[in-house]
Amino acid sequence: MAKKILVTGGTGYIGSHTAVELINAGHDVVIIDNLYNSDRSVLEGIQNITGYRPEFHQIDLCERDRLEAFFAGRKDIAAVIHFAAYKAVGESAEKPLMYYRNNIVSTLNLLEAMIGNGVKPIVFSSSCTVYGQPDALPVDENAPVKEPSSPYGNTKQINEQMIRYTVEAGNPLGGISLRYFNPIGAHPSAQIGEAPQGIPNNLLPYITQTALGIREQLKVFGNDYNTSDGTPIRDYINVVDLSRAHVVAVERLMNGHNRQGYEFFNIGTGRGHTVLEVIEAFEKATGQKINYQIVGRRPGDVEKVYADTTYANQELGWKAHKTLEETLLSAWNWEKAYRKNIKAQ
Repeated sequence: MAKKILVTGGTGYIGSHTAVELINAGHDVVIIDNLYNSDRSVLEGIQNITGYRPEFHQIDLCERDRLEAFFAGRKDIAAVIHFAAYKAVGESAEKPLMYYRNNIVSTLNLLEAMIGNGVKPIVFSSSCTVYGQPDALPVDENAPVKEPSSPYGNTKQINEQMIRYTVEAGNPLGGISLRYFNPIGAHPSAQIGEAPQGIPNNLLPYITQTALGIREQLKVFGNDYNTSDGTPIRDYINVVDLSRAHVVAVERLMNGHNRQGYEFFNIGTGRGHTVLEVIEAFEKATGQKINYQIVGRRPGDVEKVYADTTYANQELGWKAHKTLEETLLSAWNWEKAYRKNIKAQ
């Protein structure tokens, strides 16, 4: 049965892909976004893929009065998927207070508005950064949450705790945190993808922009880690696979199938790749040579982390399917289409 789902940060990278997958699953989507790191044109991309244009409200979740006004009288919203946050590890190390104010206040306001207006389930966009540098790999859900390596990671920990303790205090709220690893790629239609404002903080858009000549050179942060080639290892998951996990999670909550009130799952592929392996795979998949330079380590980066996805596979019935090569090619096709569209405007 179709439900109306509120997606905060829904014009962002992961939010927009999740909106598409929700619509494909038969749900109606309402998007809230302040357009800090996204663009209203993403709505057209969603519509081009699905034939459906989501209801959109430009609201900053830190503006409590505007958020409360939105929720007032909205009895049609069945659940919330919460993406809206600042998300760059390096930037958070440089501007910690900006990250704490935005990422924590926004979630606090959202939870209070949901409870005050009878909206019960929430799926929270969390991160493997809550594990810090794990003691053992692959990391499963029993791994301890560690002292965070960045303010960004700390905000994810705090937000998870807020949701968990709110649920455990007896509030009529169900919650799932999805601790995902490194989302990359784009929708195969090349209608939506990762389009960061300014200089990218994530690896793949920097690779695609370098391949296209927008950036002169890719910086690889550190080659002295204890890995096969000295560069950090991450679990790179296709953004469409990741988005489908959100659909499964929110339906689990709406159908009342979550067993503990609050749950969390690792969402990844179960396999790690070094930065240099990703560059090599991109060159092979696209035929584009990448100009890169090894530089010093970046503050807040962990050495290696990749997921044990057994629990999510078994409990959610979800699994990542797309290969690294097709994911990298989708990102390249999106980058070319996106830049062509900008030139045409």
